[in-house]
This record gives sequence, structure tokens and C-alpha cells, in this order.
Amino acid sequence: MSFRITFLGTGGGRHTTMYQVRSTGGMLIEHDGGRLHVDPGPGALTQMHRIRYDLTRTDSVIVSHCHPDHYSDAESVLEGMTRGGWVKRGHLYGSETVIDGNGRLGPCISSYHQSIVANVDVFRPGDVLDVDGLRVDICKAIHSDPTNVGFRFHTDHGIVSYVSDTEYRDEIADQYIGSRVLLLPVTTPTGNRIKYHLCTDDAITFVERVKPELAVFIHLGVVIIRRGPESEAASVEAATGVRTIAGHDLMTLEVGDELFLSDAPVYEGEWIPDSSP
Repeated sequence: MSFRITFLGTGGGRHTTMYQVRSTGGMLIEHDGGRLHVDPGPGALTQMHRIRYDLTRTDSVIVSHCHPDHYSDAESVLEGMTRGGWVKRGHLYGSETVIDGNGRLGPCISSYHQSIVANVDVFRPGDVLDVDGLRVDICKAIHSDPTNVGFRFHTDHGIVSYVSDTEYRDEIADQYIGSRVLLLPVTTPTGNRIKYHLCTDDAITFVERVKPELAVFIHLGVVIIRRGPESEAASVEAATGVRTIAGHDLMTLEVGDELFLSDAPVYEGEWIPDSSP
């Protein structure tokens, strides 16, 4: 199974989102079974336009939790997936707050947008999904949205895990043992821990416990961006011996016998795909 991630955005948190210091567009995953968009937050649509990706090719959308940096472009992505709502197709997966709402959070996908897709599923920790032929394990997180989750994507060349926003606990890290690639939301730098998120100190402990082949910093907040995420990632690599990099917008990762990192081609100017009416 081929497996390729395009990081439409590597930013996260309120201030990075407000000012779009980095895009917060989530990840586009292309695999043999289809095309999956994970957490399409602000910037997703713009980034897909820049790489000339046609949203009508998307087969499924996953939204981990009900915070704007993870969902705000999702309804437009769903409209693209369904050709403007005219073709009932595709699958939407989300946590309880995303789909049904919980307390003061959500739902963040309207009943109309839920109605235009072929299937809608709510997931919880412990669930195992079949997303267009791709096995996805749902993992527990500790976050201000109590229904937030992380993911383990099973490929023919190892497990790629996206932790999503969480505090560090050994029990959280242990879910990801066996991962070949660990996508870590490192929101703040060394010595700057905030509640419900990971900082670089937590990343060291996390990586030491999981021991992946590659760790990638994503969901970068303003403070770590100002300090320099590359040096923060280098400190994790020095402490753990695990290859650790700071992701950047429109970086791609291909998972095969080797892990291949590159940049998606970027195009300028107006573009209207042939699938448009």
C-alpha cells in the first residue's frame, strides 16, 4: 500500500491560527484505497489551491475534535468531496463534539453538511476504523475537548501515528509504541509547558518511550515558531537518538521501504479544475 502525507499546515493553537503564521490546514493522506483529509482547519482550502489539488477527489474526512484550528474548513471540504452537495458520496468521521456536540462544544459540522455525505461515524478511543481500506486505530487523548483522540494509521510499511493535541502521560505515549513515524503536536518550546498540550520537554519523553524511526513536530504555536522549531527538534534528536524534524507547510512524507521527505510543487495564479461546473 502506498502512503503519502502532504502537510497542508503545520501550525496550531489560537495565535498561530489567528495570524496564520503557519497554515493550520491539517493533512492530506493519499493511499491505495483513497484520499483522506485529516483536521482541515484554517488554510486548508488555500493550500490545496496552491498545490492544485481537486477537492472532488477526496473520499473521507476525519476531524479529531471541536477546536477551530482542526475543523473550520471542514464544511467546505465536504462540499468539495460531494461536488457542491450534488453527489452524495464520501465518509465523515468525527469525535462526539464534532458530530453531535457535547456541553458548550459543537457540533462543528452542520446537520446539512452531515446530510450531503454518504456516511457519518462518531469514533471513540478503542475504535478501529476501515477508512477506504486503511486501518485506523483511535487512541485516547487528554485535552480541553474531552472527546479528542489520536490516530494510528496502518500502512504496508509500518504504523504512522498522529497524536493530536494532548497532555503527556505515559499511558498516552504507550498507545503509540510500535509506530514507525510519530507526528507530534509540539505546541510550545522547552521550559514552556501549557495545559492540555505538549512542549519540547514532553516530546523528549514521548519519543524516548515510543522509539519511532522518525518523529515530526507539527501543530506549532507562535512561541516555538519564534524560538525556532528546527533547533527544538534537534534537541529532541540529540537527547533520544531518534531522527526528529520540524515539519513545514506543504512538506510531503512518503512511507515505503524508506521514508522520503520532499516539498509539494506550488503553483501561482488562477486555477479552476476541470471538475468544476
